[in-house]
Amino acid sequence: MVPAVLFAISIHEFSHGMTAYKLGDPTAKYQGRLTLNPLAHLDPMGALMLVLFRFGWAKPVMVNPYYFQDPRRGMVLVSLAGPAANIIAAWFFRLLLVFLPGQFSAQVGAVVFRFLWFNVAINLGLAAFNLLPIPPLDGSKILSGLLPPRYEFAFQRLEAYGPVILLLLLVSGIAGRLMAPIVYFLDRLISFLPAV
Repeated sequence: MVPAVLFAISIHEFSHGMTAYKLGDPTAKYQGRLTLNPLAHLDPMGALMLVLFRFGWAKPVMVNPYYFQDPRRGMVLVSLAGPAANIIAAWFFRLLLVFLPGQFSAQVGAVVFRFLWFNVAINLGLAAFNLLPIPPLDGSKILSGLLPPRYEFAFQRLEAYGPVILLLLLVSGIAGRLMAPIVYFLDRLISFLPAV
């Protein structure tokens, strides 16, 4: 369980940092975040929430959009990179889930199946959680970058209230209900991809 969580948050934050770096922002490199070492990305409370509730957060990668040629487009791409990495990881583990457990004895195969299934679930859960359009999650930055400028400014004014709104959604269980259709869609998506 713990290795799966650490892997999921590491590739998520690494992908944010690497995308920003490729677009011209060296901040993540200077802060030592261009690594898959989970210790570089770990936020203790966020990791605990991820283990207990299947959603959580890592230490955010700092991004300076002024390094980008097109700051709005750059922030959308950087924000998409984390959830996209988790979706790709879930797809990979889903492929292994189909083919790998049968290569072992029944007992070992059952353990392998559970391990792979948890990796699929944790990556889909992390992607879905971060795609919620609530500051400071990735989904809010994606939406902000896609809105017309006059609406973008109004939306950004909600950032100060984002953490409180997010906490209320988590405590009330509404966040899980909002995530459910996203997880379902992503699960259907990765189920389809091997046939492409």
